[in-house]
Amino acid sequence: MRTILAIETSCDETAAAVTNGRDVLGSAVYTQKEHEKYGGVVPEIASRNHIVKLPYIIDDALECAGVGFGGLDAIAVTDGPGLIGALLVGVAYAKALAYYFSLPLIPVHHIEGHICSLYISHKELGPPFICLVVSGGHTHIAVVEDYGKYRLVAKTRDDAVGEAFDKTARALGLGYPGGPKLEALAREGTPIYRYTRGFRAKSHLDFTFSGLKTAVINQMHNMDQKGESYSKADIAASFQHEAISFLVDNTFEAAAREGIDKIGIAGGVSSNGALRMAFDERAKRQGIALYLPEPKYCTDNAAMIGCAAGFLEPAGDPMGLNADASKMLF
Repeated sequence: MRTILAIETSCDETAAAVTNGRDVLGSAVYTQKEHEKYGGVVPEIASRNHIVKLPYIIDDALECAGVGFGGLDAIAVTDGPGLIGALLVGVAYAKALAYYFSLPLIPVHHIEGHICSLYISHKELGPPFICLVVSGGHTHIAVVEDYGKYRLVAKTRDDAVGEAFDKTARALGLGYPGGPKLEALAREGTPIYRYTRGFRAKSHLDFTFSGLKTAVINQMHNMDQKGESYSKADIAASFQHEAISFLVDNTFEAAAREGIDKIGIAGGVSSNGALRMAFDERAKRQGIALYLPEPKYCTDNAAMIGCAAGFLEPAGDPMGLNADASKMLF
């Protein structure tokens, strides 16, 4: 096993962690609050915050792990996808550390990191399994065929589910970040409204959430114009119910088509309580083993990047200095 310092700066979390295989020796995350007043992440602000915070976050992670740079075997860093400016901050810093300390550099795909977060929370988990990755920027169903080997079987055609949560929350006047706020409001309501699902999972298992978000917005506009009263909590509950049902139906259908009886869920939206309950209920009903990450490993973090790096080899030259902020996984 290698002791790895991992860096994650793909969006608005500045994160560092020290890992050894599936074990997290130390971890630190700074979530930028500056974006709330803008209703979303401002890339330039995110990048500048990473420049300021990253040295301190790395020091915190190393101190927590009780490890110095001399005790490291490699540096890992998220090299995509994400905000290009934010990614470049992390990649440039990681390359500088790798060069100075003569350590190999391991670039890691962000989605692969999310998938590998399951290995941290579930030491017994191994391929093959189905993994649903749900976040603000991604909605993917992949077959994890082996460590570091993935096959994409479904994806969103437009908005990611987390993005749809945020946009619907904005329409409801909840502010940013919208996902947790919409989930909280939905707990006060009842899913009394039904929305048409764009895809029926006949020829493919892809998702579409743009139409669902638009249907909710149009419904509120129409009711406002007619002077009809409605409960925002009921609308939130109805939107959440349909979004989650779509994810559940397609993920379990993917497992059935692939003949796999293990399902994992990863990414920021996997912390949603209603989603966890819906997947757990279906898994128990169908005899499927379900794996969920601990809440602290759902959102962006560097521990998952370090864990993923443990299954990968350094890229390019000995120190990986050819690494750049771009990478394809599927």
